[in-house]
Amino acid sequence: MIEILTPAEVIRARETGALVADILQAIKSRATVGTNLLDINRWAGEMIIGAGASSCYIDYEPSFGRGPFGHYICTAVNDAVLHGKPYNYTLADGDLLTLDLAVVKGGVAADSAISFIVGSSQPMESIAMIDATERALYAGIAAAGPGARIGDISHAIGSVLSEAGYPINTQFGGHGIGSTMHQDPHVPNTGRPGRGYTLRPGLLLALEPWVMADTAELVTDADGWTLRSATGCLTAHSEHTIAITGDGAEILTLPTPAQQ
Repeated sequence: MIEILTPAEVIRARETGALVADILQAIKSRATVGTNLLDINRWAGEMIIGAGASSCYIDYEPSFGRGPFGHYICTAVNDAVLHGKPYNYTLADGDLLTLDLAVVKGGVAADSAISFIVGSSQPMESIAMIDATERALYAGIAAAGPGARIGDISHAIGSVLSEAGYPINTQFGGHGIGSTMHQDPHVPNTGRPGRGYTLRPGLLLALEPWVMADTAELVTDADGWTLRSATGCLTAHSEHTIAITGDGAEILTLPTPAQQ
């Protein structure tokens, strides 16, 4: 299903997006060496419920997962990249942590992910990977607008990732979003320009470049959810929800000034 939101729904989507971004930034500021992933999940739940919102993940049970996800946030560390199920793990100095969060408020969902390095260590490989996903994300956003096609976004994202030297997996990528978290159209992280669905004002998309250092192959943890690089290499992931407007694309998942 491809859902086109009304102007009133887009206004509500801005509120949801800001909430998602603020929660991610609040958790980032608290996630230090010694923090447990289960504490991060608890913090996310408290903030979501306190804001009068609902988690998109607790009861989420798609075909690619095993049973309901059962947690409020995805926490992926080092070689984990997508759908990281929080577990009893204590963050160490230099860990590359990805937080992925989606909530619904006012009947509209928003989805965002950030990757960052925990502690004082700043490994150059981690910095480069995070930078590549962020640059690819903003290239994809710049390619989005009324009349553009999904392939234009995919091509812009893929060009940055390829130039940075990373293999690209197209099994998981960006997606439409609206009253529910995952909708059509699928937005692969590489593609051919001028192809695919034509973007219209009112369409919301979650764009999410993610990479693994030396492979495009994923493996699934025993938890049935967490996806890791097949070689154990480092990974990174960046995501924003955007709204297509009459002028271009508006990023909905930017933190409010107090959280920046």
